[in-house]
Amino acid sequence: MGSSNHGTTVDSFLSNQSAKVFVAGHRGLVGSAIVRKLQQLGFTNLLLRTHAELDLTRQADVDAFFAAEKPQFVILAAAKVGGIHANKTYPADFIAINLQIQTNVIDSSYRHGVKKLLFLGSSCIYPKFAPQPITEEALLTGPLEPTNEWYAVAKIAGIKMCQGYRLQHGFDAISGMPTNLYGPYDNFHPENSHVLPALIRRFHEAKVSGAKEVVVWGTGSPLREFLHVDDLADGVVFLMDKYSGLVHVNVGSGKEVTIKELAELVKEVVGFEGELVWDTSKPDGTPRKLMDSSKLAELGWVPKIALKEGLVDTYKWYLENVKQ
Repeated sequence: MGSSNHGTTVDSFLSNQSAKVFVAGHRGLVGSAIVRKLQQLGFTNLLLRTHAELDLTRQADVDAFFAAEKPQFVILAAAKVGGIHANKTYPADFIAINLQIQTNVIDSSYRHGVKKLLFLGSSCIYPKFAPQPITEEALLTGPLEPTNEWYAVAKIAGIKMCQGYRLQHGFDAISGMPTNLYGPYDNFHPENSHVLPALIRRFHEAKVSGAKEVVVWGTGSPLREFLHVDDLADGVVFLMDKYSGLVHVNVGSGKEVTIKELAELVKEVVGFEGELVWDTSKPDGTPRKLMDSSKLAELGWVPKIALKEGLVDTYKWYLENVKQ
């Protein structure tokens, strides 16, 4: 496990609380959770830059930043993300921007002496028809989901880049692949949000307007896995501290819920009193999507936030922060 020649890692990430840690993408769902976690743990030297302050797609700017600031640790949570509609409309952006960000950050990290880098991907890197639950070994064994393959190809390139720099240069670059995430700072936009924030918003609006029913697409039978973003942040810190390996690591909850169970739970958390109606003429999507996170469990990490508790927390954040 240790990456140094003595067989054990010299000093752990967690014992380096005064070290400079660059969290790229600190304003997003994932990045903001990682910043909260590091601050709770007593890290005092976080390097944070907004997009206006540092455009990660510009190689010269990224290089100048690394030369000036010399971060010791890098967590790469910056990415261009979006739902099916956005992926269909902007395929060039999804592949180009993500390739630029990760290439610039990973290469500059290596050249400016970063001790360790963690690259974050997504479960969409796996083949559309990968056997369930999906293990790390499923990568590159079949065709991708066509609606987001530009994003997926960029993320796969990021994993391979971390592996290449480790193999050729001995650079301690690791990758984590989270499952579906939810929590504070999620995107609750009516058109292009994911299923969970979309349900929270729709049940809330129905409650406020006194609607009699909420219609949800499909049969409610597909199974999905969700991980609270604070759990992911905890897992990221764990990997930074404990893992130095070539293979990317799945980070999931290991718990499945049907869309029907999810909708019922959101309805209850939001307090919508009306009817829940299923429009079975609409498509269901993939019947099951579960990641196998046993590799991470064997390393000693398990998530802590139950789905209901996480939903209560997320709805509270929605009420306080999303403009009605």
